[in-house]
Amino acid sequence: MKILYFTLSLLFANIAISQTHQITKHNGETLDVNFIKSENGLVYYSNVGSSEEIKISKHAVSSITNKQTKQTQKISDKVLVDSKDDYKMVTVLPQEKTIGLKQTGTFSGVSTRTKGEPPIANQKQTAMRIKTKSATNGSPFVSYTERDGKYEAVTYVY
Repeated sequence: MKILYFTLSLLFANIAISQTHQITKHNGETLDVNFIKSENGLVYYSNVGSSEEIKISKHAVSSITNKQTKQTQKISDKVLVDSKDDYKMVTVLPQEKTIGLKQTGTFSGVSTRTKGEPPIANQKQTAMRIKTKSATNGSPFVSYTERDGKYEAVTYVY
């Protein structure tokens, strides 16, 4: 019986110690997690007592702190967009890299089609127009899809 209690106490102590990292998000929220890795613009972690891998956009994460060594690793800087003039600070993200960001709105429009311009120049003009509209709305992140000369954009904040 003593062996059973000893084994159970080691098991619960291991679970309590396994909370090795704290993720601090830009919106002020903190998560006690088991950090796995950071790659391709995403941070991978698992919740305490679970082996399920969860991912979040690196843009939503401010820092990761190792609880045992007290070392903090900065993941991304917070971007504040206040006006139309801040369109250069807006980041265009693919849809799969917006996990953990809050959707604030959608808008659509017609893609730029300038006669005599190469397609890449038209794409750049469309992207600049989308970033300007996102900055006007106060959103530092935008994701958009373009099809048949029209685009659909979704804006995100922390």
